[in-house]
Amino acid sequence: MASWVLSECGVRPLPRIISRSRTGVVHGSPSKNRISYPNKGVSDLNFSSIRVSNGLSRERNWFLRVSAPLKVSSVDEDERGVNGIEDEADFNPGAPPPFKLADIRAAIPRHCWVKDPWKSISYVVRDVAVVFALAAAAAYLNNWLVWPLYWAAQGTMFWALFVLGHDCGHGSFSSNPKLNSVMGHFLHSSILVPYHGWRISHRTHHQNHGHVENDESWHPLPERIFKSLDYVTKKMRFTAPFPMLAYPFYLWKRSPGKTGSHFHPDSDLFMPNERKDVITSTVCWTTMAALLVGLCFVVGPIQVLKLYGVPYWGFVLWLDFVTYLHHHGHEDKLPWYRGKEWSYLRGGLTTIDRDYGVINNIHHDIGTHVIHHLFPQIPHYHLVEATEAAKPVLGKYYREPKKSGPLPFHLFGSLVKSLKEDHYVSDTGDVVYYQSDPDLINNSSNSN
Repeated sequence: MASWVLSECGVRPLPRIISRSRTGVVHGSPSKNRISYPNKGVSDLNFSSIRVSNGLSRERNWFLRVSAPLKVSSVDEDERGVNGIEDEADFNPGAPPPFKLADIRAAIPRHCWVKDPWKSISYVVRDVAVVFALAAAAAYLNNWLVWPLYWAAQGTMFWALFVLGHDCGHGSFSSNPKLNSVMGHFLHSSILVPYHGWRISHRTHHQNHGHVENDESWHPLPERIFKSLDYVTKKMRFTAPFPMLAYPFYLWKRSPGKTGSHFHPDSDLFMPNERKDVITSTVCWTTMAALLVGLCFVVGPIQVLKLYGVPYWGFVLWLDFVTYLHHHGHEDKLPWYRGKEWSYLRGGLTTIDRDYGVINNIHHDIGTHVIHHLFPQIPHYHLVEATEAAKPVLGKYYREPKKSGPLPFHLFGSLVKSLKEDHYVSDTGDVVYYQSDPDLINNSSNSN
């Protein structure tokens, strides 16, 4: 059963998931386990508690080169509990789902799992051709009426290149590890992303999605860490557009409460046997940076800034905007998990699909995110079909995205609302929801 999840990307084993009765109650020795709800007190229940580590200890963990958990079988028939999901008013998104990961997989057509390397390469050829065509046209016209249009278009194309490299990292680009690595380095190094460093941390994100402490990307801050931040840091983190410029800094220093760098082979992110991969990617990144410096002497720093620098920051805006909204900003509060309440399936079901209008095709349907998170081996060109096939199984656990116009302007409201309201989660409880800091909200309102 594990063969369908194998690929050349790496994943470490998941925590053991506790089986449940049909009432959804966790069986174990009686002690306290807390479920924390947004802006409410914490209620004590007679569950069993479990201590959660950050899952990155070198001594206690090991990795296999697979792109999803090796075995996700403990979300079994016992978790098909009656949790009111038939009644819209009683639906609890934090309750265990009445289906298994295997049920979703069985609903997806067999051909959706097939990787076509020639088709993947054709997308690379298309996108690279557009990138060079845009740059050539902008340099030739060299008109200040044209440059803003170029920056918006080229920033979007840099983001499209990232998404193709993202497929390489998951092994959905092809079944050939060497081809995935070569293409991944070419695509990501060209936009100053360390391919293997990113690939490994992104693997951690997928295998721990929806986990408060163990997730890697846009995970919530526990209350103790949030309150330890100074006011300026809080404002920068929760006031647009500053969080949308975070990615380069994240690559160097990660998120608050975590240590390590995507460039350093001895970082907490990596295992000793991954040193060569990390060094290779750092060398490729450095080579690209040196090439850009060299171009400054050839065509001048202003021209490099206009042709590459501004589009690079456009790409960063796209990356942070899209990845943040994959996990935040839904009109309903969505749960985050710890301990025995977390499972690969339940964590994956907290992700959100988004519609980006005409951008969907340009950035390779990355907004079709729920099925991608559960089954990252599926190539991007099959994600829409796979999602449609899985919807009857997912039921209310799938949140239909709001339809976009030609451009996804509607998502800016979701972003701003989430940054205003989603500040931290409780330090206790195995099912928690975002809470708001009234002081941060009041100060933001006073400044407007």
